[in-house]
Amino acid sequence: MNTQASGRASIIRMIAALALLLVLTLGLVFLAGEAFYPWAKAIHVIAVISWMAGMLYLPRLFVYHVDAAPGSIQSETFKVMERRLLRAIINPAMMVAWVFGLWLAWRGFAFQGGWLHAKIAAVLVLSALHGYLSASVRAFAEDRNTKTARHWRIVNEVPTVLMIIIVILVVVKPF
Repeated sequence: MNTQASGRASIIRMIAALALLLVLTLGLVFLAGEAFYPWAKAIHVIAVISWMAGMLYLPRLFVYHVDAAPGSIQSETFKVMERRLLRAIINPAMMVAWVFGLWLAWRGFAFQGGWLHAKIAAVLVLSALHGYLSASVRAFAEDRNTKTARHWRIVNEVPTVLMIIIVILVVVKPF
């Protein structure tokens, strides 16, 4: 399958998955009414856990991919792993986390509270890192990576620091 056809297929799968999520969510809202809020929280937490798992694992794959010779079996295996991780786990999890997170911020807190604004800022930084890692998957896929293993080891710590900040903001609500 060529790259353009593969890209179209990915977009179709993503749209289908989002449509299914929308239908299921509307069904839950309709059936559960006010009881939907804890379901939304549960879905949001599951999505965040999935997103974070991918965000912690992808830079670690890059650390090892850097040492593989371009075109080698090992390098090609890393390319497949990185692409599948991004497309099948990280991207959908981020979308679900954002959709439900914004709904929760609106419904539960009316977008009020310093802690919530700080959390959203930290999630925006995490999303920017997501974009950087997505571009890096493309660079690795095209054998254009110029970053060192040390760079990827440092980048691997950023999601951890952001996760700690976000969890403290949500649980402690310091301001």
